[in-house]
Amino acid sequence: MNHYAIVVAGGQGLRMGADLPKQFLPIGGRPVLMHTLEAFERASPGIRLILVLPTGQQDFWKSLCQKHGFTLPHAIADGGETRFHSVLNGLHAIREDADSNAIVGVHDGVRPFVSEEVIRRCYAAAQEHEAVVPVTPVVETLRELTGNTSITKDRSRYRLVQTPQTFGLSVLRRAYEQPYRETFTDDASVVEALGIPVKLVEGNRENIKITTPFDLVIAEALLSRKP
Repeated sequence: MNHYAIVVAGGQGLRMGADLPKQFLPIGGRPVLMHTLEAFERASPGIRLILVLPTGQQDFWKSLCQKHGFTLPHAIADGGETRFHSVLNGLHAIREDADSNAIVGVHDGVRPFVSEEVIRRCYAAAQEHEAVVPVTPVVETLRELTGNTSITKDRSRYRLVQTPQTFGLSVLRRAYEQPYRETFTDDASVVEALGIPVKLVEGNRENIKITTPFDLVIAEALLSRKP
């Protein structure tokens, strides 16, 4: 069965306070994105990688690939106005005559520490379920704001959502035929709008989304632990 990964990297790095978009910032001497793409190749050798980048960043990415000798095969699709439109462009990069039973994972480009086990778990579960999302438990106390006060919530009823979110290709294509809505905060929410239930699988705590300078410190620490 064919596996695809749409890696979305449209950030500008505003919260990072850096001149470079966060997906290009170095960890272990190489851009974040390179670590992310390699994680999928290790988990599923031969996976078809589609990197979604704003058009204004694509030449810079190609120059980084030359500089670092990064030769992992991948297609490049244009970033869109929103994440929804970026994923849609990534889907358009998959051939129309592709196997409709193929599995597609959609992943944040700035999550380089997704484990190989989680990637395999998501793709395997998507062969049985139409929509699969990796999650981790909430370990801190939650409080819900209620006007001028707040109340404690039962954290056991909540999960933190990660990526890759994985789907059958035909299901994801059908979902992205819908008009964009502001309530589409991730790919699972787009598929859910069709009435399709989402299967939750275990994620990994290290699968952080690098968005702040503190996250970059954590990333370097995580990378130093890898063999």
